[in-house]
Amino acid sequence: MELTIRNAMPEDAVTIAAIENACFSAPWSEKQIAEEIARDNAVFFVADQGGEVCGYVSAEDICGECYMGNLAVAPDRRRQRIGFALLQKLMEAAKSRGCVFLTLEVRESNLSARELYEKCGFSLVGNRKAFYEAPRENACIYTLYFKEEHT
Repeated sequence: MELTIRNAMPEDAVTIAAIENACFSAPWSEKQIAEEIARDNAVFFVADQGGEVCGYVSAEDICGECYMGNLAVAPDRRRQRIGFALLQKLMEAAKSRGCVFLTLEVRESNLSARELYEKCGFSLVGNRKAFYEAPRENACIYTLYFKEEHT
C-alpha cells in the first residue's frame, strides 16, 4: 500500500489519540491533539496508508526553532519506514519554515528511536534526569541544526 505523509486535520484526532494510547504511558487526549493541530505554529503530519492514519509527528515552530512533540507509529505498522518518512517530512518542513534547528526528547531506553534520530543526522546534545514518568526515566535531547554556523 502506498504511504502518504500529509498535514493532520481535526478529524484525524480520534485515530491519533488511539495511536497515542497504544504507544505512550501518558498519552495526549483527543481534545489536546485537536487543539494542537489547530495551533497556528503547529507542524503536524500524519502517515496515511490506504486511507488509514497509521502514524503521526507533531512539532511547534517557535520563533524559528522547531520543537518536536511526539512521533508515533501504530504498533502493527512498525518496521515499515513510516517513522523515517514522518521524520523526513518534519525535517523538510522545519527547513522550509526557516528554522535554525529541530530538537526533541526521547526516552533513554528507546534505542530504536535514538538510532533513527542519529541516522537522520541528529546529535545527542544533553540529558534530562528523571524527565519521564510511568516509568520514571531520563530523557536524551537530540538536535539537528540546519544552519552551518551551529555545527
